[in-house]
Amino acid sequence: MKRHPSLAPLSRDHHHVLVMAQRLRRADEDDAAGAAEAFLEQWIEEERHHFRLEEEVLLPAYAAYGDPDHPAVIRTLLDHLRIRRDVERLTAGHDPELLHEVGGRLADHVRLEENELFPLVESTLPEPALAMLGERLRDHGA
Repeated sequence: MKRHPSLAPLSRDHHHVLVMAQRLRRADEDDAAGAAEAFLEQWIEEERHHFRLEEEVLLPAYAAYGDPDHPAVIRTLLDHLRIRRDVERLTAGHDPELLHEVGGRLADHVRLEENELFPLVESTLPEPALAMLGERLRDHGA
C-alpha cells in the first residue's frame, strides 16, 4: 500500500523496527544479550523519539478530525505503554523468552499502525491537514 507522503517517514522507521523484532524473536541463549543491547540502543537513539512523534504530533492531528477513542488509537497508546515497560524489563535481564515476547509485540505493533492507524489517519484528515502533519513531523525530526 502506498503511504501518504506525510506519513512516509514514520512508515520507513517501521522497517527498522521489523528487522529488530525479527532479531529479538530469533534470539537464543548465545545471542540474547547482544540482541537485547542492540534493541535498547535502537530504542534510545530512534524508537523513543518515534513514539513521541506519534503521541505528540500524529495522534493529536488525527484527534482534530476523528474520534480519539477509536480502537486503533487506544491500542496504539496501550502498545506504546507496554513496549516502554518491555524496555525496562530488558534492562534487567536478557531471557530469550522475554526477547521473543518483545519481538512479537513490536511486530504486532507495526502491523497495527501500518494496517489500521495510518490508513485511519489518511482517510480522516483532509489533504491540507495531512500536508500540515507532514510539515510538523519534519519539524520535529521525523
